[in-house]
Amino acid sequence: MISLMNDLKLITPKLFSDERGYFLESYSFSKWDLPCTFVQDNQSYSKKNVIRGMHFQTGQAKLVRCIKGTIFDVVVDMRQDSKTFGQWKGFTLSEDNHNQLFVPDGFAHGFGVLSADALVLYKVSTEYDPTLESGFRFDDDRVGIQWGIDNPIVSQRDQKASTFEEACFCGL
Repeated sequence: MISLMNDLKLITPKLFSDERGYFLESYSFSKWDLPCTFVQDNQSYSKKNVIRGMHFQTGQAKLVRCIKGTIFDVVVDMRQDSKTFGQWKGFTLSEDNHNQLFVPDGFAHGFGVLSADALVLYKVSTEYDPTLESGFRFDDDRVGIQWGIDNPIVSQRDQKASTFEEACFCGL
């Protein structure tokens, strides 16, 4: 496990492989010592060039992994008292590298699909609550995420999302 940007963690599970295939522990509560428990599993399927994000829900942490295909997974620190406030980091998560990203409460999250399609699974520490959910535009100039996707496919919701400044109520 590699700690990044305060509580953000990149996790590479131990892989046991042979001629039959492989086995890995996809989640280990006692070994990974993450600062939350998870109450729900979510799954999304997306096609190439789809960008989903940037989303966050107050009080919610996530553990994200890509079990089919390859995604560019992005987080942005939304914690105004943090030294890394407003900064983004991106990670390649794929069926080949088996990496998982622990996204703590206070970070916005999104991903772009780099392969023909992708299946993403993530655990969350709280159930969905529309009154606590927010987000900002995936292409907000203030944040400047470099997605590496030329013709993104984005939902109407994400196209109409607020700016980073509006989402964090920070009046930058």
